[in-house]
Amino acid sequence: MLLAAVDFDNLHQVLRVLYDEMMPLCSNMTGVAKGIAGLGALFYVAAKVWQSLARAEAIDVYPLLRPFALGLCIMFFPTFVLGTINTVLSPVVKGCNQLMETQTFDMNEYRAQKDRLEYEALMRSPETAYLASDEEFDRQLEELGWSPSDMVTMTGMYMDRTAYNIKKSVRDWFRELLEMLFQAAGLIIDTLRTFFLIVLSILGPLAFAISVYDGFQSTLTRWISRYISIYLWLPVSDLFSSVLARIQTLMLQKDIEQLSDPNFIPDGSSTVYIIFMIIGIVGYFTIPTVASWIVSAGGTSAYNRNVARAGSIAGAAVGAA
Repeated sequence: MLLAAVDFDNLHQVLRVLYDEMMPLCSNMTGVAKGIAGLGALFYVAAKVWQSLARAEAIDVYPLLRPFALGLCIMFFPTFVLGTINTVLSPVVKGCNQLMETQTFDMNEYRAQKDRLEYEALMRSPETAYLASDEEFDRQLEELGWSPSDMVTMTGMYMDRTAYNIKKSVRDWFRELLEMLFQAAGLIIDTLRTFFLIVLSILGPLAFAISVYDGFQSTLTRWISRYISIYLWLPVSDLFSSVLARIQTLMLQKDIEQLSDPNFIPDGSSTVYIIFMIIGIVGYFTIPTVASWIVSAGGTSAYNRNVARAGSIAGAAVGAA
């Protein structure tokens, strides 16, 4: 499972590198966007000046600066627009990521401590020690003779150990499957986020150019709101992972407290952990909706509904299984 986790981390890093490598492609759209914006600026300035002259009013120069400001943004789009937005939002991403790493590190420490205490609790009782230790199992077999009663006891020990190993293997397999699905859900969100950001970044100059024209001014604010909303998917995802890690840490602390009791015998059940993994898988698909609460971006509402619906269906399927 550690190998799978490392592979998922590498895939997330690949997505970061992909975004950085695709950013220079914004310059390919700059030439087209400058032509569209220049034509729009000509019409915009001419219309405003003509309206002022027709009404015998003084020409207001300030509104006429808007097309030129947008033109400057288009000319230096990768550094002036994307660089500014990414620089402002990157501390949020780093802060949420550090919070997630801290909670995950604490969870891994408590999990290792719980596994050690669970093994020690099984070894304390002679009735369960042979289930967890091969040496103890062999030692108890050597103490038995070959009488009929000893043979029955030996057969029972083999059956109990086999049942324990099968139960443990099935439980571990199902837990690893849910952990893999949990990591896959996070990777799906990150992949879609990277794809949307690349599309918005490459076609951003065109959106700025279209916003020069009268009637399309809202294109600019919609582009900015959508870019910020989608950019925030990653910190929202990290916060969600931090909350789940903290919940698991609290459950592990409670289990450790119970295992510290010499009279407590663990049953190896991880039902609550599995339930929270299912909640995490379904919850990942609500991240776009939560991010849209921070910055309203109406253009992705239909996608958010589809993702939420898909998450509900997936959660129901996993729960039924």
